[in-house]
Amino acid sequence: MATGKINVSVENIFPLIKKFLYSDHEIFLRELVSNGTDATLKLKHLISIGEAKVEYGNPIIEVKVDKEAKKIHIIDQGLGMTADEVEKYINQVAFSGAEEFLDKYKDSAKDSGIIGHFGLGFYSAFMVAEKVEIITKSYKDEPAAHWTCDGSPEFTLEPADKTSRGTEIILHVAEDSLEFLDDSKISGLLNKYNKFMPIPIKFGTRTETLPKPEDAPEDYVNETVEVDNFINNPNPAWTKQPSELSEEDYKNFYRELYPMQFEDPLFHIHLNVDYPFNLTGILYFPKLGNDMQIQKDKIQLYQNQVYVTDNVEGIVPEFLTMLKGVIDSPDIPLNVSRSGLQADGAVKKISNYITRKVADKLKALFNENRADFEEKWNDIKIVLEYGMLSEDKFYEKAGAFVLYPTVDNTYFTLEELKEKLKENQTDKDGKLVVLYAGNKDAQHSYIEAAKDKGYEVLLLDSPIISHLIQKIENDNTGLTFVRVDSDHIENLIKKDENTISKLSEEEKATLKTSLEAYIPKAYSVQLEAMDSQAAPFIITQPEFMRRMKEMSQTGGGGMFGMGNMPEMYNLVVNTNSDLASSILNTEDKTHQEHLVKQALDLAKLSQNLLKGEALTAFVKRSFEMIK
Repeated sequence: MATGKINVSVENIFPLIKKFLYSDHEIFLRELVSNGTDATLKLKHLISIGEAKVEYGNPIIEVKVDKEAKKIHIIDQGLGMTADEVEKYINQVAFSGAEEFLDKYKDSAKDSGIIGHFGLGFYSAFMVAEKVEIITKSYKDEPAAHWTCDGSPEFTLEPADKTSRGTEIILHVAEDSLEFLDDSKISGLLNKYNKFMPIPIKFGTRTETLPKPEDAPEDYVNETVEVDNFINNPNPAWTKQPSELSEEDYKNFYRELYPMQFEDPLFHIHLNVDYPFNLTGILYFPKLGNDMQIQKDKIQLYQNQVYVTDNVEGIVPEFLTMLKGVIDSPDIPLNVSRSGLQADGAVKKISNYITRKVADKLKALFNENRADFEEKWNDIKIVLEYGMLSEDKFYEKAGAFVLYPTVDNTYFTLEELKEKLKENQTDKDGKLVVLYAGNKDAQHSYIEAAKDKGYEVLLLDSPIISHLIQKIENDNTGLTFVRVDSDHIENLIKKDENTISKLSEEEKATLKTSLEAYIPKAYSVQLEAMDSQAAPFIITQPEFMRRMKEMSQTGGGGMFGMGNMPEMYNLVVNTNSDLASSILNTEDKTHQEHLVKQALDLAKLSQNLLKGEALTAFVKRSFEMIK
């Protein structure tokens, strides 16, 4: 039996591992199962190139829990180790067997799926164990070896009587980690981290009911048998070619990823690239609507089918973090615990690729079945609009498929919209005016008034639309966006030169003075000569101030403190209305005030601005009128 000291630079390496090196103790199981997978895939590769003269068979990785003995066993049937290799790979901390293997076979092993370069992975065992044993036999014709360490730098290494190829790791669980002896805990960790490992993972057994024979009597009781319980899917959908998968396959995989998700995704995007980096994965568009508070962190990051994290910030463009799915890449640099990502050139290239791939897929979906794309628009628009705001490359491509719906459910691309507006929606500066509503019900009267004049009105109701409008206007598109209840609509509406005011300039001045006596300071009174059938009071909002307020409330534009901006409105009074004449000519000031307040409240009601105490007073006043 050999004894010795582990080659480490500090005596207290194990307390450091336990307290600082790994942020989450539960990943010990991921690391040890990953090591077993490495060993198995290495053997497969050596056999494939003729270097190992053994039968590969159908290897598995088995995890066993012995509650009474307080032990966890992780057993693989991979290439195993000789005593010399144990001395080299286990006792020399931070010297990675996987890294050396890849370097030696870097050309032929490129696609062998080896998890790789985490030399400290094995030592995560000491996060939960007070003593660790390794019993291992190499695929080479050499004696088995038994290594033992009690958590100090001291170890023993002696021959073992193991006859089958592979490695068994035995963890003697420490008193402060006994929770890991619970079957449900281990099962949960295997499902979290190793659900899609490329080697079958066995954990315990399960009861299976045998089918009833055709000739069974009526009182036949179905037999049950105990079968091995395999917890993982070694061949998940993202490891296959798109041509191998049907629509139902993609949906089934979505349900496998998110068993509590009851709605099917709208569509998927299959990622598959091997140059200049390796990346595979499947992203799904769930139904999102206008909800900006969608739970993120639903995209799972894997490295060669080993779960790493669901925090993909920096790898996936921010606007796509609202999607769901899987990304798998061996080229994403990770820290030793695989719980963090280090942004570098490769990661940026991957992010750019994903952006481009998503844009290309959306364009293809739009071109292949525009009607279906339009039907799904309201469920995906928030992601696409966010993408246009946050990613210039996506913005450049988005013109080919981003839609602008009207209040009548007609959909235009931006170029189509420009052609449509050329007919009769040009302002005095020669710009094309895009009239839009933010709320179809609240702005119904304004929408109808615009439609009566033959104008096209869009329905742009996402919470970030003000930011997007600003970006489009600043992009030299020749467009200006005006909400239907905005004061800027006057720049568009062609006034009838024959419509003159019934009131003289002196009467208009008197009317304005009377109105301002009863109108709140938040309202700016404007007198306009309109058709006598038009509404007598119309409330509009200053477009610029309203838009700035909306943008500040959704956190954009670099505006600070703007969320407390006061409300400002314009009260446009039709001087040709009978009501305007009545207000002007009444001598009873109480009655005059009554007319103004009632008319203002009606105008506010049409804008959904009448609430609380003011609404109660309006209702009471209205009942008094009909007595």
